[in-house]
Amino acid sequence: MDIKDMARPLDGAGVSAFLRSLPAQPRLLGLGEARHFVGELGEVRNEIFRHLVEHEGYRSFAVESDCLMGLVVDDYIATGEGSLDDVMERGFSHGFGASPANRELVRWMRAYNEEHDEKLRFYGFDGPLEYWAASPRQALTALYALLDGPLPRTVVTEEALDTLLGPDERWSNEATAMDPSQSIGRSADARQLRLIADDLAALLDTQLPQLSAEDRERAALYARTATGLLRYHHWMADASPARWTRLSALRDAMMAANLCAIAEHGPALVFSSNLHLQRNRTFMPFGDQVLEWWSAGAIAGTHLRDRYAFLASALGTAGDDVPAPDTVEGVLSTLPWDRAIIDARRLAQAVEKPVPRVSHDFAYFPLDPAQLDMIDGIVFLKSVALD
Repeated sequence: MDIKDMARPLDGAGVSAFLRSLPAQPRLLGLGEARHFVGELGEVRNEIFRHLVEHEGYRSFAVESDCLMGLVVDDYIATGEGSLDDVMERGFSHGFGASPANRELVRWMRAYNEEHDEKLRFYGFDGPLEYWAASPRQALTALYALLDGPLPRTVVTEEALDTLLGPDERWSNEATAMDPSQSIGRSADARQLRLIADDLAALLDTQLPQLSAEDRERAALYARTATGLLRYHHWMADASPARWTRLSALRDAMMAANLCAIAEHGPALVFSSNLHLQRNRTFMPFGDQVLEWWSAGAIAGTHLRDRYAFLASALGTAGDDVPAPDTVEGVLSTLPWDRAIIDARRLAQAVEKPVPRVSHDFAYFPLDPAQLDMIDGIVFLKSVALD
């Protein structure tokens, strides 16, 4: 079988044809990154999103960035208040604000909203964490402020909440990543804050009818984030061998909860690492361990079923890294187009026993030939430059 029969040039027509091939129109369309900070992939993502907005009714975009910082970007594209420079600095985590493609995306979304009544939305869907976690202060105090009447003070006073939180630096200590003894996640204050966060989240449910739609959405985000952060900090203080597996799983669970909330406003394009969006279990070497957990895509897909679709990205020649011809990326490099979209499930049936690609670029995650039938489609770039 000729692989050209299951592939198309990556353009608007190809994207729409891919969507029509799915069993249902997705509420979440995941576009995975094989490697962060590939400029060409960011540009392709922007082209895909513009097509989805203009021709397929998409109105939301989500990226693997701090969910609370993402509110800064969403406010900017809604109102235009502030400067684009400030938004790129304060609205992204993980260094993503420095990406030219992200800057262009925010600029385009703001320009679109100025000209259309039906507005675009921007979301970060990662927690305020990576290898360490931020203070839960912003989430807890913002949630507290949205709750009305005397009941919040029966849970905790503002003064008591501030005292329990203490200086933010003791929460955001980067040394806790490798030294659990420096974490305060199992201190008396942290245990009390977990109970408070749970009580405030429950109190929110009792007050939903009196909140505006915007306040309900934000309060739910603050509640998810506060409880998730405090749970993550608890396991940051764990010294057992299961520590990093547990932390990795908790991070993806927080991502998945945010994705399911975003799906309620769908359809949305979601942009993140292949590892976070894939349906299969994630395996990652970490020191002398191999960490194993379910990704955010696998969890969200369990909830959304055929309303979740996953487009993995793959790169052919990346810098001076050329794929071997018997790898999936090597086979795809024989396609006549520089950029292509491929039916991954048909490819899995057609390609005979490809071998896994071995890349000397630690930041690149090659496609796993054994998991092709868990992917809906592949966005393939034949050649990219790397910084």
